[in-house]
Formats: sequence, structure tokens, C-alpha cells
Amino acid sequence: MTLPSRRQILAASTLLLAAAPRPGRAEEYPSHALTIVVGYPPGGISDTATRLIARRMEQELGQPVVVENRAGAATALASTYVAQADPNGYTLLMGATTLAINPTLQPKLGPQDPQKALAPVGMGYQSAFVLHVHRDLPVRSVAELIAYAKERPGKLNFGSSGNGAVNHLALARFNNATGTELQHVPYRGGAPALIDLRTGRIQGMFSAVLEALPAVQEGATRALGVSSAERVALLPEVPAVAETVPGFEAVYWQALFAPAGTPGPILKRLEAALRVATDDPDLRARLAGQGVSLQSGDAEFLRGFLARETESWGRVIRSAGISME
Repeated sequence: MTLPSRRQILAASTLLLAAAPRPGRAEEYPSHALTIVVGYPPGGISDTATRLIARRMEQELGQPVVVENRAGAATALASTYVAQADPNGYTLLMGATTLAINPTLQPKLGPQDPQKALAPVGMGYQSAFVLHVHRDLPVRSVAELIAYAKERPGKLNFGSSGNGAVNHLALARFNNATGTELQHVPYRGGAPALIDLRTGRIQGMFSAVLEALPAVQEGATRALGVSSAERVALLPEVPAVAETVPGFEAVYWQALFAPAGTPGPILKRLEAALRVATDDPDLRARLAGQGVSLQSGDAEFLRGFLARETESWGRVIRSAGISME
């Protein structure tokens, strides 16, 4: 029997290597469980919505999708952790509006440039705020609030869940857009602010839909508008603020990201699974009942969206002189 030559052995080895599985090929991914990191503690809407999306994604991916909570530092702990993870598609981030806010508001927090440190996968969802006021405030529409506030500059106190929170920035955007001077009163969370709104210690605030709903339904507060571009399912009779203030929008959102450098085929596989989840009619209906609107937007859309949000919120922060110091 004739033994193969050295050249024949090398040629055969080359063929075997070419046929061997390569990391990053979509048809081989995923081979084990994935983790989606959330920058908030368990139990809130950010955690709940992410878990429902993850459950639907794992049906498409054929592997478990685990949600891990890493709360702290205005979600920077979670986003930094994912940005520094291996770019193999197994550690992902459900990033939030804070990715667009922190670069201007808290530039020392990592990652300093999320647009470079993270690779977009696709949109997840958004949640509007309700602009509501104490029942004794003699205004019944956004237009009436604007007129009333302009007659009393600096006299109306509006709460938020904390300095630099999204609903604080929504108030700043409202002031900028309308020329009003609603005074900001920061609280340590939305619940204590809402208690003071119910009792009339403050006159109004932007609250998450589910937080505002009981007070509105009980008549303790009056809903004037919602901060999304369109009306929300839970309060269909309440107009969007944009119906009075054209172009106004201030929402909380979350979207899926991977570490920068994640192979393109893996990103496409994730994008497709996420799109199935956000287009699922049953999931859309379930989350709509919690004040959440699933958003369909691919990686390219998310890349542009994050850039626009970063520029837009940065402009609001600088104009209002908002600082965490």
C-alpha cells in the first residue's frame, strides 16, 4: 500500500479545516443558553417585559434565554458588563433610555460611548408617561395647563422619580417646548412623588402609565395627556401631548444590544428572533395591558434611533442645566 505524500496530507487537512464548524455561523448558533442582562431589579416593568420577550425568543432560538438583573449606577453596571463581555452572542443587554442620557448627564459612567461599545440588535418596547395634575388644579387640558402655568411662572411644582430620571427630563422637555416654568421637585422614586401629588403637596408630574392609572381612575388626579406620539391603549380617551404641542415625545424605551464585535450572522439570528417576539400579537396584547408598546425596529433602525435619542436628550439636559452633582 502506498502511503500518502506530505502534500496530500496537507491538502486533506485543509479540506477538513474548511469544512469544520466555525464560530459565528448563524446555522450553528446558539448551541447553549443565552443571557439577557437588565439594569433594573426584579419585579418592575423593565424586568417583566424583558422576561416575556426572552421567553418568546427562546422558542425561536431553541435554547434557554435567561434574564439576569444587574441594577445600579443608572444601569451603567449592566451596560458596562455586557460591553466587556465576549462578543459571541451569548451575553446580551436589554439597554434602556439611559444609554442615550448618561453620556451627557453622567459622562463618567461606562460605557462612555454606547454607540461604539455595543452592537444594536433591535428595538424592544416603549412605555409612555401620563401628564397628570391634582384634581384641584383648575385645568382640564394641556393647553389650559400651559396658559395657567405661564400666568404663574415658577409657582407650580411638578415631581419626578429623581433628578435625571426620564420623567424629570420629560418635564424639562415640556418646559422647553412650551415656554413654561414648571418647577422640578425630585423624589426618591415615583411612589413617594405620587403620594404627594395625591395630597396636593405638588401640582403634577409625568408618571408611568400603570403608576398613574389608579390615581386617575379614582379621581385623585386628572390626566391631561400622554407623552408618546400616539395615544395609549389603557387611556384611549387621553390625548397625546403632541396633539397640542406638535412634535413632543418623551418615552422610556428598551432595546436589545450585543457587545461590539459580535459576528454579523449572530446579530442577524438574534434580530430575527427578536422581531418574531415583538411582532407576536398575543405578546403585544399582554404588554399593552401593562402600558407597554412593543416596537418593531431592526438593527439599522436602532443604530439611528440611539444616535437621535442621544443628541435629543443631550440637548434637553444642556438647555435645562441639569446636573447630577
